[in-house]
Amino acid sequence: MTKRDAIFPAGRQALYEINRYSAAIRSGDFLFVSGQVGSREDGSPEPVFEKQVQLAFNNLAAVLKAAGCTFDDVVDVTSFHTDPATQFEAVLAAKQKAFGEPPYPNWTAVGVNWLAGFDFEIKVIARLPQAT
Repeated sequence: MTKRDAIFPAGRQALYEINRYSAAIRSGDFLFVSGQVGSREDGSPEPVFEKQVQLAFNNLAAVLKAAGCTFDDVVDVTSFHTDPATQFEAVLAAKQKAFGEPPYPNWTAVGVNWLAGFDFEIKVIARLPQAT
């Protein structure tokens, strides 16, 4: 049986070891990225919501980069929000910066009541670029 091909961004592996999960798993032509949150260097939530969202996108970009991907390779997004009605404008602004022009990836937004102290989380599936 083949082991999972785990991907970790530089400098954050301790966070994943403590919580016993991988930042992403490469499988075939796809990259399955675990939920990324707006955690500061010490692992605590960024208290300003807009900054927390941008930091989550930055953390996601680091995981994608570690696998040789960019936001252009993302095909499916799931985001989790503790208060979607009041938070969505800030999320849309960060989304526009990350994904730019159409065609956009699929996107499912889910309202939740707990994210371990965070207010936003984003996970994606990306198609791995073909080696040339």
